[in-house]
Order: sequence, then C-alpha cells, then structure tokens
Amino acid sequence: MGGMLAMEYSASYNDTEYVRLVIALATSARASAWCISWNETQRQCIFGDPYYDDGYYYENKNGKKPDSGLSAARMAALLTYRSRNSFETRFGRKMGKNTSSNTGDSTVATTGANTVASTGVSGGNNGTTSLINKEELEKGIRYPKNKDEEHWLTHNEGSKTINGKQRNQDKNLPTYFTAQSYLRYQGTKFIKRFDANCYISITRKLDTHDITRGKVEELDEQKQESLDVYEDPLPGFLQTLKKPHLVIGIASDGLFTYGEQELLGKNIPNSILKRLDSPEGHDAFLLEFELINNYCLDFLHANLPEYYDVSNDELFKDWADHVQDVDNGGESVFGEAEKNITNW
Repeated sequence: MGGMLAMEYSASYNDTEYVRLVIALATSARASAWCISWNETQRQCIFGDPYYDDGYYYENKNGKKPDSGLSAARMAALLTYRSRNSFETRFGRKMGKNTSSNTGDSTVATTGANTVASTGVSGGNNGTTSLINKEELEKGIRYPKNKDEEHWLTHNEGSKTINGKQRNQDKNLPTYFTAQSYLRYQGTKFIKRFDANCYISITRKLDTHDITRGKVEELDEQKQESLDVYEDPLPGFLQTLKKPHLVIGIASDGLFTYGEQELLGKNIPNSILKRLDSPEGHDAFLLEFELINNYCLDFLHANLPEYYDVSNDELFKDWADHVQDVDNGGESVFGEAEKNITNW
C-alpha cells in the first residue's frame, strides 16, 4: 500500500510543488487481477471462520474472534511476499519438531492449553460447540470420539484417522515440516496485533487502487485525445506525469511483477528504472536495504542536492542536536520480513 500511495501522490499532485520526487518501490499504478484474487482468497479465509459472524464478532458473548481465519489469511499473504525458490532454499523438506506446542495452535481457536473449540461447521454437531482434547489425539492416546474430532485431526495434522488400530506415536505421527512451522508461527503472531475487519477493509482498498481513476476524465480535451481511453488509458496517463521518478522492481516479485515496473519506467518521462535480481520475492524491498538505500541516495542527491549537502549551514546548522543512536533491544526492524527467514 505504501508504493500505491506514492503513485497516487504523484498523480494527484502532478501540477504542484507539494510533491518534488517519487520513489516507487515494488509497486504498481493499479491493482492487478492477480493481486485482487489473492486478496479475495485471504478475505474468504476470514469469512469462513465460524466466529466471524458477518463481522459482528465484537459482540460475541464468549469473546471469540475469527482468529483461525485471520491466521490462515496471513499465511496465504506470506506466500505472495516471498518466492518459491526463497522458500525452497530456506526450508526445503526440513522437518520440524512434532510437538503439541507447534502443531496447530495457529489454525484453530484455542480455548485452553490442550483443548480447542469446534462449532461443527464440517458436519459434526450441527453448529453446537464441543471441546476437543488435541493433546490426546496428537499422541494417539485414544480414538476420535466424533466427526468434529476426526475433522480436526485430519485438518490440522494432515493425517489419516484411526481405522480400527491404535495410533502409534513413534511411527504414525504425521510429517511436520519447518515450512509449516514458520507459517503457523507467523499466523499466531499476527492475530495478536491485527483485527480481522481491519484486514478486510485494507485488502479492499488495495483492490481499488488505480491512479487513472477520476483523472483521465478530468484531463482537458487536447490531452484526452492523446489517451486511448477506449482501451487502456494507463500508458498514456503515465506519460503525463511530470515529477522525477525512481522505479525499483524485483525480478522474483510475484505480487507486483517486474513487468509492472517496466510499464512505469517505460512510460513516465523523467524516470529511472532499477532492477533487483533477488530471489526473495516481494519482501526483497525490505531485505535488500543496502542496495536500495544506495539507489535512493543517488536519486536524491541528483535531484535534491541542496538537502544532502551537510555543509549547508542554513539547513543543517543544528542537525547534530537531533540525531541520536537508538537501541531497539535487538528486535527485528523487518516485522515478518526477517532477513533470516528461519529466525522463529
């Protein structure tokens, strides 16, 4: 959304000095059908949570929220931020620890340390709520008692239910990969700081992003003649942008593809296009910060030199009084975009 806002500022303040320069980093001039589809998939994860309650979950007497759906939505989103090769390099088929502490808490609504609530949405209890002791099921201590428990066991562990034989904990526990562990960890962490309705609202705003909206029609007749409004107005509209633009794209970005960056660089008159050959997907815009920083500084020095001359006493006479080192206690500055993706 940050890059979308930058492009919107460029289009909205094209004829003013309010915006001097634009740095478009791994973004687009409008939301693609691909992005819209991924956003819809994430929303459906939330809508499918039995605790979503058409968005009125704040009024649930039991205090339950659609945490399972929001967690699943976050997992889906994370897949768009990275690339296939990035996950393969970091995780491969490495196995995680198959313990109750990391086998499903992020995909079910927990009601206690070892129990989960089921609303029977898969056909078990016709909407009534039952408690499932997941620890007993995971360890194979007993058979599933009902359809809810069978569905929970199969859904969260990817295993076959017991067919007349006691589950052997050592031999028949389902495989549990580090890739799964990472996604569940991030899903669990996300629901602690984000609201499902807010998530839905933000994704819908992302869907509507289009810098030509409300602007192509507002151009005077002479300019409109240069725009192919009956096909695609975007390339022609980009050619009307006046500010210097630095466009940075990522070769492996599957969310905002490099082709979309080329569209910007090709059509915006005063623009520079830079390509990041990183395997990290969209999140490379956070991870390749040293290279990106160099691109940005070169661009800023070239276009706003007066602000980057530290000998300029008028602008920087007291700068030292406002600069201080900050100790963040070792916390990541990347949020979910850890430079070491296995750091969880």
